[in-house]
Amino acid sequence: MRLTPSRLLPADVLRVGAAGLLSRRLRAALSALGIAIGIASMVAVLGISASSKADLLAQLDQLGTNLLRIAPGQTFLGDDATLPRTAPAAIGRIDGVSGAASIEVLSGLTVRRTPLIPEVETSGIRVAAADTTLAATLGATLHRGRFLDPATARLPTVVLGASAARRLGVTRPGTNVTIDGRPFTVIGILDPVVLDEALDATALVGADVAARELGAERTPSTVYVRTDADADVAAVRQLLAATASPEHPDEVDVARPSDAIEAKAAARTAFTSLFLGLGAVALLVGGVGIANVMVVSVLERRSEIGLRRAIGATRRHVAEQFLTESLLLATLGGVAGAALGAGVTAAYALSRDWSVMVPAYAIGGGVVSALAIGAVAGLYPATRAARLAPTEALRSA
Repeated sequence: MRLTPSRLLPADVLRVGAAGLLSRRLRAALSALGIAIGIASMVAVLGISASSKADLLAQLDQLGTNLLRIAPGQTFLGDDATLPRTAPAAIGRIDGVSGAASIEVLSGLTVRRTPLIPEVETSGIRVAAADTTLAATLGATLHRGRFLDPATARLPTVVLGASAARRLGVTRPGTNVTIDGRPFTVIGILDPVVLDEALDATALVGADVAARELGAERTPSTVYVRTDADADVAAVRQLLAATASPEHPDEVDVARPSDAIEAKAAARTAFTSLFLGLGAVALLVGGVGIANVMVVSVLERRSEIGLRRAIGATRRHVAEQFLTESLLLATLGGVAGAALGAGVTAAYALSRDWSVMVPAYAIGGGVVSALAIGAVAGLYPATRAARLAPTEALRSA
């Protein structure tokens, strides 16, 4: 009589493996949770990093990389240099420059909501005389109200940066504030200026009224230059120092604000590696948890293993059963963790008004990593279960 070899179909392997997990649901759920936490951490880190970087690059695309900022540096003796009054006009005549606007920071002035507030409480707000073309050159937008124009620049009016308005408690145009003890009417509140965050804490007044009432000398502290879209920004940049200060071009600092945004995006990408490492540690701990659960499961189910071997199951069948249980645990944890990580990314990105970006490789890589951890974690318990002899397993039970 010829014996038919024992067979275990893939569907049977899944059914037997699932039955083993369902018989110990709480233990299986806690084991899968360890994997889910590790995968969720990694997916969330990658998703939040991608969303943040996408937001920065979107701002960069909107604002452009063709803005340059000119500021006085230092003299040969180490003193603070100054820019000539003619610098903005001279720069505006450079071929390839579409606009130039300047501000003059006025030192020693305070901005207060009322004269009753002590002068020492400045709230960190600075005062600057600004050209009327500043907002257009910077690409700055107004939260409320309007920017300075040739008419209002002659009057005691002021445009507040986003932080300055918040610190003063000003929420709408028409409110009066005092600058150096003089009343000024707020006509506009700026949105945050991405390309120069210092302007957020600045009160901008017209150059004419600043010269007449606040002692401005019409000496620019900073000149912002916008080049044509098709102009060579590097070529224009090389001309700016000599054009702004022909006598002392070495005392002029020229920078491109968009470089700071690109550096910020790169810095956030660098931090991603660190957090990914922490997520990998959490995933490893989850894998150790699965291995521990599977080893305990083998010890508890020796009688089951012996009975299956006695009725014809081969060592390979037993190994497949326990390895399948480990893989199912890891798969459940991986899928749940990927979904949780994507949800955390979406919630955080929406709270910051970012576009939600969850890279496909983060989801796929998370599930694949979970499967790999499950396979490694289940390999030893499956091998140990397969090596049990039927008589020994039944005797010890």
